[in-house]
Amino acid sequence: MAVNEIVDPATLETALASMTEDEVFETMRRMERKSERDDDPAQSMALMRLVESEIERRFPGQALAPYKAWQRRNIL
Repeated sequence: MAVNEIVDPATLETALASMTEDEVFETMRRMERKSERDDDPAQSMALMRLVESEIERRFPGQALAPYKAWQRRNIL
């Protein structure tokens, strides 16, 4: 299932649990881009908060630092 198709928070939360770290970070990147394109980004922002929570669960006390480091490593 493509991240752009996910609109149900429970579905995203279940999917996140089985993703690798890179997949979680890629999901966050896609959610950020989607929120920038949406006329009403509220849903995207809510889903982004779920991804943020997953990142913080995997990297306690680091907030989004691991995601930011991943972004820097993957700049095209």
